[in-house]
This record gives sequence, C-alpha cells and structure tokens, in this order.
Amino acid sequence: MKTFYCDLEITLDVIGGKWRPLILYYLIKSPKRTSELKRLIPSISQKMLIQSLRELESNHLIIRKMYNQVPPKVEYEISEIGMSLEPTLRALCDWGQNYAEKTLNKDEYQRLNVE
Repeated sequence: MKTFYCDLEITLDVIGGKWRPLILYYLIKSPKRTSELKRLIPSISQKMLIQSLRELESNHLIIRKMYNQVPPKVEYEISEIGMSLEPTLRALCDWGQNYAEKTLNKDEYQRLNVE
C-alpha cells in the first residue's frame, strides 16, 4: 500500500510522466489503435507506449478493446473516469501555449497541429 501525503501525489502517480498525459489527450478525442498513437507521438518508443497504455489501463483511465478478427485488432478508448481529466488536460494545454508565447522565441517554439 502506498502512502500519499497530499492529493497531488495521487494525481501524479496516476497520470504523471512524460507520456501518459499525451496518450490521454489523444484518446479523449477518439479511440485509437496503438499504431495511431505511435504516429501521433513519434518520439515515444514502442516499449514505452505499451508500458504507458498498460499503466493507464490498470489505473482505469482507458479501456482496451480487443476485436476477435484476423489479423487481431486492439483499440484503446478513454474511460469515464479518464474523461473526467479533460478539463485538466485542456487547462494544461492552455498553460503550455501561454508559457511558450511569453517565454520562448519563435526559433525555440514550434507547435505542430497534429489531428
């Protein structure tokens, strides 16, 4: 059993890290296959993507749907509890944009509109 000293520790334990918030961000928009997520997050390794998906699934933030077909098809979608993070993730996106506009010059900051 883990001991947490404040609620923020719980949040960071569940969604913290470099990749989990990005994965959630894209799954909030629509269900995705692993290959689609890899294309949207090109700097993530396949191993880290799978590990992050498993962690999010074990934390009940996403749902893994397996289709009984050949070849096998697996799709990930946001769960109801995961969807409750949408306002928080949007606020973090807004904060990041505001921060970049105020502190970075155009050579340092290039935002690509993917999807």
